[in-house]
Amino acid sequence: MRLLMLGGTGFVGGAVVTEAVRRGWAVTVFNRGVSGEAPTGVHRLRGDRDEPGGLAALAGGEWDLVVDTWDGAPRAVRDAARAVAGAVPHYVYVSSGSVYAPPVGLGTGEEAATVAAEPDAGFGDYASNKAGGERAAVEVYGDRALLVRAGLILGPGEDIGRLPWWLQRIARGGEVLAPGPRDLPVQYVDVRDLAIWLLDRGAEGVGGAYNVVGRSGHTTTGELLDAVVAATGSTATLRWVEPGPILAAGVEPWNDLPIWIPRGHEYRWLQERDVERAYAAGLVCRPVAETVADTWRWLREVGRVPARAGRPARAPVGLAPEREAALLASLPA
Repeated sequence: MRLLMLGGTGFVGGAVVTEAVRRGWAVTVFNRGVSGEAPTGVHRLRGDRDEPGGLAALAGGEWDLVVDTWDGAPRAVRDAARAVAGAVPHYVYVSSGSVYAPPVGLGTGEEAATVAAEPDAGFGDYASNKAGGERAAVEVYGDRALLVRAGLILGPGEDIGRLPWWLQRIARGGEVLAPGPRDLPVQYVDVRDLAIWLLDRGAEGVGGAYNVVGRSGHTTTGELLDAVVAATGSTATLRWVEPGPILAAGVEPWNDLPIWIPRGHEYRWLQERDVERAYAAGLVCRPVAETVADTWRWLREVGRVPARAGRPARAPVGLAPEREAALLASLPA
């Protein structure tokens, strides 16, 4: 197989390239060439898809599959799809569950309405960028476009820092605020399992939209944090606290305490989407302990969460130590 990866040095793109190389595929990456390195043997084309004429390096190429992770202006997806439409038979666009139009109910499936967006739009918010990117891919490729609606993505290379924050916090030791309940289901996908699935389905020519994330309850908050303790070898003590006091203290789920979204929260659906279509199409998810241990190993090698090159800065995730200590001190012994 000949793969064209648009990007290829970030979190998801890097995992896709690594998996394709592992399979022995011929891989070409197209990017600006300002961040990250491509693995040995990968052919690199330079260009900036946001600039006039920036896709010129793609002219004359032929590939079997293209994968695109773009989360900027939808028109860049449209332009890239048009540029390769005669050279690549199948287009895989890595989208997001954020495309669903609010209010979003628990158990939402692929048939649900998505936010309004245009395929030729400029830069907007994340949801409209991804929804517009989907429409752009479909406008050009029709049913030959595979829309991969990922959810929470964890694993080595994570450039947002949700799981890395928990790893670093628990490794630091002491009493750790653990948001309850312990048995709260968590829904996520390991980036390597995402890459395997989308390359398998892309190679088969599968089209349409899929929620590509593990089943809710593939792990729980308790299992996840226990795995972090085990992976880091930490002597930290997890102090489990029910959602009420945490929310009353102004702590924000998802951002202040990454990954955690309690029941009843308006974004709880992010942890409870219907994923049976992806499982029927071959999705397999590895144990949470493997994801955690491999992420810790990677984090120790690189030293810190990598910058998200070429993307707008975003607020760091994780609860400040002084806020955590104050909240723990305010609770009954």
